[in-house]
Amino acid sequence: MYSTMLKAKLHRASVTHAELDYEGSCAIDSDLLDMAGIHEYEQIHIYNINNGARFVTYAIRAEAGSGIISVNGAAAHKANPQDLVIICTYASIPQAEVARYKPQMIYFSEGNKVSHTSHTIPVQLAL
Repeated sequence: MYSTMLKAKLHRASVTHAELDYEGSCAIDSDLLDMAGIHEYEQIHIYNINNGARFVTYAIRAEAGSGIISVNGAAAHKANPQDLVIICTYASIPQAEVARYKPQMIYFSEGNKVSHTSHTIPVQLAL
């Protein structure tokens, strides 16, 4: 049996471009793809914090060190420049490995600069 688990997450990245007529669905700075372990043409899920849109597309490489997060093609209708998004990938993990599995998560500050990375999310507390 396999479980579908979070593989990688780019948390609160800022959309830099929304290009309706550009081929390819989401261009992401190559350094960020490598850091997260996301492959070019890999399926990604994008969750738009600003408008609540959730959609599935694929990643393509953008210029390394550019900070580009460009939502392209039909997906450009779902995001605008400056929108904050969460970009996730998922993987099927054998049940025997789930207990020790850890995703790669990258968190951003202003200008799509990496603020920190993590392999866990803190337990949410009741207030």
